[in-house]
Amino acid sequence: MTGISEILVLLLLITGILILPRFFKGEPVKKSSSPKMLKKLSAKIRFCIVLSLVYPIAIALYLKPWNDNLVAYISYGVIPVIVAWSIAWVLAGKKK
Repeated sequence: MTGISEILVLLLLITGILILPRFFKGEPVKKSSSPKMLKKLSAKIRFCIVLSLVYPIAIALYLKPWNDNLVAYISYGVIPVIVAWSIAWVLAGKKK
């Protein structure tokens, strides 16, 4: 019987921590929709997004990771994009 009561206590705790605060919360903050967000993107950011999609594809066509060059593809194709967006994210946070 102790196993069932422990499970019920855990369910009660989860309900109390996760679900009940949502019921007593005020009105949700209105978030901007994605079409409005797309209008706010500058040409520079749009170019960076396109470049971050085209660059890994171009590197994949050059290195052919499907022919046992997966480590080279990840090193030269994926990691630079991740690092560039990470730096942009940190710099954007620093400006605000």
